[in-house]
Amino acid sequence: MSRKLTLLLATLGSAALLGGAFVFQALGYPPCAMCIWQRWPHGIAIAIGLIALVLPGRALPALGALAAATTAAIGVFHSGVERGWWEGPSSCTGTGQGLGALSGSDLLSTDGPVLVMCDVVSWELVGLSMASWNALLSAGLVLLWVSALRRS
Repeated sequence: MSRKLTLLLATLGSAALLGGAFVFQALGYPPCAMCIWQRWPHGIAIAIGLIALVLPGRALPALGALAAATTAAIGVFHSGVERGWWEGPSSCTGTGQGLGALSGSDLLSTDGPVLVMCDVVSWELVGLSMASWNALLSAGLVLLWVSALRRS
């Protein structure tokens, strides 16, 4: 497989995962904070991939691999939080202040944003949450980026 094709596949992979996240959001699955964190490296990988398709060199594929590895790592961390293997950030898990910090009017309000906890699985397929799928698929993207790096 050529360098350009490998770069294109890695870039399209991040675009598909990011697009899938937005589709799930449009279908009524609002993201938690850690879900949002996982989106940023995909956006960065897409930008890197588009630039790497026209510029030669090894730096851009290396940065693309780093971006994919970052979102994979966040996905692994998020999956562990969802499974109760470790605690997540107190700002988006059950270990935070919870509902006690909200007033009665805040609790009854339907106009505000939906609060999504990071330690709750909102969707899963074959026992894997969206965070787990992101971790697995992003690890595959790391391999594509490394393959492009080796062809540079």
